[in-house]
This record gives sequence, C-alpha cells and structure tokens, in this order.
Amino acid sequence: MERDRALQMLGDQVAEGRMSNETFERRVDQVLRARSQAELADIVHDLPPTGRVVNRLTGIISSVSQATARIEAAWRAPRLPRFMLPPAGLTRIVVGRAPGCQFILTDLTVSRFHAEIYQDEESWMVSDLGSMNGTRVNGWRLTGPARVRAGDEVGFGNSSFIVAAP
Repeated sequence: MERDRALQMLGDQVAEGRMSNETFERRVDQVLRARSQAELADIVHDLPPTGRVVNRLTGIISSVSQATARIEAAWRAPRLPRFMLPPAGLTRIVVGRAPGCQFILTDLTVSRFHAEIYQDEESWMVSDLGSMNGTRVNGWRLTGPARVRAGDEVGFGNSSFIVAAP
C-alpha cells in the first residue's frame, strides 16, 4: 500500500509540472526496488505536499476531460437504423430472410430464421434461433435469451439496429 501511495505522489508531481519526466522515471524505478517503508519515505521526503485546491482542480479537469471524450465517442459513433418494438397487441417477432418472418432482412449474413423477439411478462427478450452468424445485444453475442430495452443495440449477422420503444 505504501508503494502505491509513493507512486501516486510521484505521478501527482509530474501532473502538476513540479518534476521532470527523467526524475519521475528514476524515482519510479527506485520505488519499485525499495524493500522497506523507510526506503520509500527517503524517495519522496523532499516532495512538496499537494494542496487540496490542486487536487480538486485536477479532479475537475479529469471529469471534464472524461465527459468530453464520451461526447466525442458518441458523436463519432455510426448512426444505426431504428428497430421499433411492436405495439401492445403483437407479442412475437421472427427476424430473418424468409418471407414468413415479421421482420425481413435481405442481408446474406442473416439466416432465413435468424432470431426471435418476444414479450416476457413486462420486458422484451431476444433469442437466437441457431443462426450461423449470431445475434448480438450491445456487442455481446447471445448464448441464450437476453432482455432488450429502448436504446440497446441489436445485431443480426452484419445488420445492426438501435431498439426503440413504440
């Protein structure tokens, strides 16, 4: 635990611009080779304490940076077509290439009878019907039935959709 604290202190100093990268690398190496708490204390004894204001400011900057990265990733994400869940009267949809399916896809990576979407009590479920290229929910290939909600991404073969509520 002390080793982690020493590494954190060194990282804070570099982040605040109070230590060069060369000094940081040298001291990290020393921390990793230290065999006692006394050796760790000697490595960080001359470092100025980080202030609460600096910690708060770096935390805020980190949060804003993470939010910006999420917004940028969402902006660059491909815009997928909507898969509208059926109204209350219909409780089962078969997805595939066959004319007998309720949701027909012409993509050759979709099996003739690829997947089934059905209502189970209060939620919608999707189940693969033994397709060759699989069914995915939010990027995970199904191995059994899975719940789907509005906003989830469902994929049948190479075709992907965003689930939308009626």
